[in-house]
Amino acid sequence: MVPGWPYSVVVALETGRHSWTAPLDAIRLVAAGHWQPGDPQILLVADAGYDGPRLAHVLADLPITVLVRMRSDRVLHRPAPAPSPGTTGRPRRHGGEFIFGDPNTWGEPDITIDTTTRLYGPALIRAWDRLHPRLTHRIAWAGHDGALPIIEGTMIRLQVQRLPSGAIPEPVGL
Repeated sequence: MVPGWPYSVVVALETGRHSWTAPLDAIRLVAAGHWQPGDPQILLVADAGYDGPRLAHVLADLPITVLVRMRSDRVLHRPAPAPSPGTTGRPRRHGGEFIFGDPNTWGEPDITIDTTTRLYGPALIRAWDRLHPRLTHRIAWAGHDGALPIIEGTMIRLQVQRLPSGAIPEPVGL
């Protein structure tokens, strides 16, 4: 077994100003009655080494919202445009590119929040909805039968002015 991969532990972070966690399993959490319809969704938070779209796909039948940090070299796609009347052939599956490293491809965000925080100074949060990765029949999707799904999500970009450690902050994509 390699620690952290592919065996991961899901934990519940308790409220308050501490870092105590309680190991849990999302399926057992629901089955044990700790989550009821009407409760907020369970938030699954993962680092950039995890495949967010795969997690969202595999856990789609559970009341889970997946939040994954994404590498700065990612490329996502907008929804495919509707086919023009009179066009033939297979319809497009992917629209224009959203390249993390190229602001010219971003377009206007669906949501913008500009605020000031005590620890991080000014913070700019922008979100673009209905973006998706172009999946391939490799790695986690190698055994998937049929056409690969289109898994849309929201890309959130957070930029702060400073870090408490004094390090130079880089934008974070979620």
